[in-house]
Order: sequence, then C-alpha cells, then structure tokens
Amino acid sequence: MFGKFSPASWRVLRAAEQECRNHNQYYVGAEHLMVALLEERDPQVLHDLDGNGIDVRELHAEVRSTLGAGEERLWEGILVTPRIRKIISLAEAHAEGRNVEPADLLAALRAEGGSLAAEILRRAGHRNTQASVE
Repeated sequence: MFGKFSPASWRVLRAAEQECRNHNQYYVGAEHLMVALLEERDPQVLHDLDGNGIDVRELHAEVRSTLGAGEERLWEGILVTPRIRKIISLAEAHAEGRNVEPADLLAALRAEGGSLAAEILRRAGHRNTQASVE
C-alpha cells in the first residue's frame, strides 16, 4: 500500500490524516480524504468536478459538515480504515503503473462508492444534472 504516490497525493494523504487530528478522530476515513482532496486544489480534480457541474465550495462545506468531532484522547496513532485501503488499491489500479495522482484518488473514491463522501459526491453531481435539465 502507498507504493507509487506522487508528491501531490502524499500531500492529500497527510492532509487527510491532519483532518483526523483536527476533529479528534483516530481513523482516516473517506470523508477526511475527500476534504483533503478538495483542499489540495489539484487542477485535474477541480477540472473533473467542474466538468460534472459540481461546485467545489458547496461540496467541501457539505463533506466537512459530516466530520463532527471525536472525543479527547491521547494520540497513539491514526488507523487507516478498510474502506481507505480499498480506495488506495483502486487508485493504484486506476493509475495503471504510473504514480497515483489526486485525480486517481478521486476516481477511486467514486468507484468504491460506499462511503458517505461518495454519496455526497453523487448527490452533488445529480443535483447539478437535474438543474441543467430544468
């Protein structure tokens, strides 16, 4: 895991871990990853979201609001959830042998599909698809 990651993807992973700490949570989940992806402001990620009619600020606010706060505790380390492990694996497959980029992480988060972050992303795309039809 975490074999071939670009510097930008490492920044996203470190930012996701920091989100955990900021919210007194002991695990890296898909929502932490999504917030980190949005805050990294990678041009490919922004292009993908914009191409799907998704407002990055609205998406960021909605995902961030789901994080809540954990309880005060001593930091013994941060766990990587099985879902994040699956997303990482999907991102590596999506990258097809090249370094994993933030856009690969976004594609993998979408492909995994079972997280609250993926659901919020689907709803954001669906809302904007409906708005353009009306």
